[in-house]
Amino acid sequence: MRVAALAFAVSFAALSGAQAGDAPQPRGVIELFTSQGCSSCPPADRLAKELSRDGNNLVLTLPVDYWDYLGWKDTLATPANTARQKAYASARGDRKVFTPQIIVNGAEATLGGDGAAVAGAVTRAETGTKALTLPVALSVADGRVAVTVAAPKGPLAETRGEVWAFALDRARTVQIGRGENAGRAVSYVNVVRKMTRLGAWDGDAAHFEVPLDEVARPGTDAIAVLVQAGSGGQPGAILGAAVNNAPPTPGAAGLLSGLTRDPL
Repeated sequence: MRVAALAFAVSFAALSGAQAGDAPQPRGVIELFTSQGCSSCPPADRLAKELSRDGNNLVLTLPVDYWDYLGWKDTLATPANTARQKAYASARGDRKVFTPQIIVNGAEATLGGDGAAVAGAVTRAETGTKALTLPVALSVADGRVAVTVAAPKGPLAETRGEVWAFALDRARTVQIGRGENAGRAVSYVNVVRKMTRLGAWDGDAAHFEVPLDEVARPGTDAIAVLVQAGSGGQPGAILGAAVNNAPPTPGAAGLLSGLTRDPL
């Protein structure tokens, strides 16, 4: 374990009518911080894929870039993903940044490849005070993303936070040519390729709506939304989540028909 533009002049018809109601609202958000340059990460990447098969889980894979100097530049990593992991460490106060690392519901960090530890964290998240109890609805239609946060059904420990949208590549396989994982083909699920702050949440019902091209990018084939306590620099517990699970368009790179995926 290691411690540590294209223009959107296209139609968005393939996403029209896709609703969060297509799938139940997630009860747990599992964020995996991983790297193609980390030899300990492939087991965690496989675990993330297994966890994603449970409809109660929203698994997000966030490739980081701080191992790029080891001989292989991660083809999916973004500085924003690295910044998010470091912000979590700062908010916890332990400053533990490593790969693979899993954070459940924004509240509990654990070793990403330890299935038992991750399962325990997920169980505690779903049954404890950090469960996702805030109702969130997401729709993508007519080239726009609409998010509705309902009024809390009961008391919440956190009543202020932010609403974030995540552009996802639901499935990617990368052939790694150099570094510690040279020769391996590694598969990823729900890869975070862009994150966008939609606005502040003040503890009451709220609605956010933005053009799809503000939150999506080439290759995007799903959108996830989180309501999270704290701020981007000091993220806290995740209070509610939703994901657009519309199926990919046949013969297209993603739900955003006509977009060309950027080269690896």
